[in-house]
Amino acid sequence: MAVPNPIALLLTVCFLGFYVPAMSLASSSDKFLLCLSIHVPSQLVLTPTSPSFKPLLVSSIRNAKFVAPATARPPLCILTPTKASHVQAAVRCGRYHGVRLRVRSGGHDNEGLSYRSQRPEVFAVVDLAKLDAVRVDPRGATTWVDSGATIGELYYAVAKAAPGLGFPAGVCPTIGVGGHFSGGGVGLMMRKYGLSADNILDATIVDADGHLLQGKEAMGDDLFWAIRGGGGGSFGIVLSWKVQLVPVPPKVTYFSITRTMKQGAVNAVTKWQKVAPALPDDLSVRVVVQKRQANFQSLYLGNSSAVVRTLHRQFPELGVTRADCREMSWLQYVAYIYFGDAINSSPLEALLLNRTMPLGPFVKNKSDYVKKALTKAAWQKIFTWPSGAADGELILEPHGGRMSTIADTDTPYPHRSGVLYNIQYVQLWNDNGARGNNSTPNWINGLYDFMAPFVTKNPRAAYANYKDLDLGVNKVVGGVTTYESGKVWGERYFGGNFRRLAMIKRKVDGHDYFRNEQSVPPLLLIRK
Repeated sequence: MAVPNPIALLLTVCFLGFYVPAMSLASSSDKFLLCLSIHVPSQLVLTPTSPSFKPLLVSSIRNAKFVAPATARPPLCILTPTKASHVQAAVRCGRYHGVRLRVRSGGHDNEGLSYRSQRPEVFAVVDLAKLDAVRVDPRGATTWVDSGATIGELYYAVAKAAPGLGFPAGVCPTIGVGGHFSGGGVGLMMRKYGLSADNILDATIVDADGHLLQGKEAMGDDLFWAIRGGGGGSFGIVLSWKVQLVPVPPKVTYFSITRTMKQGAVNAVTKWQKVAPALPDDLSVRVVVQKRQANFQSLYLGNSSAVVRTLHRQFPELGVTRADCREMSWLQYVAYIYFGDAINSSPLEALLLNRTMPLGPFVKNKSDYVKKALTKAAWQKIFTWPSGAADGELILEPHGGRMSTIADTDTPYPHRSGVLYNIQYVQLWNDNGARGNNSTPNWINGLYDFMAPFVTKNPRAAYANYKDLDLGVNKVVGGVTTYESGKVWGERYFGGNFRRLAMIKRKVDGHDYFRNEQSVPPLLLIRK
């Protein structure tokens, strides 16, 4: 008589097409890990006892503020899937054994919700970094890109495989595609081509039942609408995206011009508010306000002589000359705007394909949208706002152009018609232990309060990719997030689209498996 395999002696049940072990004497955590071990290679699942666990957990944390909380209450494990079936296993094992999932693609997460939980719950992290393929179709001007790829990897692959094509997305090359696309994807080509989310043609997603939905026909119109800007962590795990590439000329023009207050920075920013949204769609000029200076950064899809002519006519206060401008390829530009002169000494591959970044200081971000230009007096106050010992900046991203022609309801991102620009407030500081991880210096909160009369109201809007838990957090009643608690922050990110998102959540994840502190709640499962 053959000796039975010990694993075969475990009681198993068939759950959603998987054989899932049900060990009555083991904890739900043990059951989850055993379930994963049957369906996922062991080297892809790291637990806190592994020497590689903490380095992996911390590897893509960009905000030093969250290192201590993330390591003090770590996830049950980190799964690094290499194919869709591994992700399906995580969802099915998690659903059956009561272990929730947090999903990260790059780690640029202002509140760290992709790898930590503020609640005392058992959770695992699905780290998509190994799902990073970029498959470019030059003839069709499309690309399939996995969620774990960075936008730097996307930019590089597109430029090499299809010269003359590019893609509208953000500035920092280490941003993960999954999170960036899920929240919208603001960048300097959005005035010409819209957000990243506006250029998504198709996607593949693992839903809350662990089903692999390959394409928008499989997922349906509602779910496909929701994932293109409705925020990550609510509707499933998107594995890959098909995007429409856009034409870019052989040479683009970039400039970076800094003006101090003595050089007329206040006047220039005051004028910029009205000029920037009305410039030709090929030209975007954003502003970084820091240390009583304004740095104007441009992208023009053409040569420098046209930039100078346009800005001399429409924005003479900036005083742009040919000497201020640099002509370069689009690929050089996406490296230069972030790395500056480092591109002169480092290969583009080293800059755009490197996923690692120094951990850096503590960071706090907030955001606003502006529909009516601020007065010169208001800008004078902003430029002289006391900074104390902390380092703070405002990043102003112009809208207008294509952004104004897309309906507010075409995707979940509603900040379209009438928006002049959005503001990202950033505060950096070094914490020596005196403040604690949850304490933020006063600069950003004080300035944010000061700005209230000048920005959008009812609600005061915010950008979902600049996540801010100060706006509100979900309450869970009877095992389900309440709609009323989600609406507090949700209508600020998504406006009138939030209700539709919550209805779709009810349809595709009515039991609220995918949830975090600011995930979309299921509308019809309100517990009184």
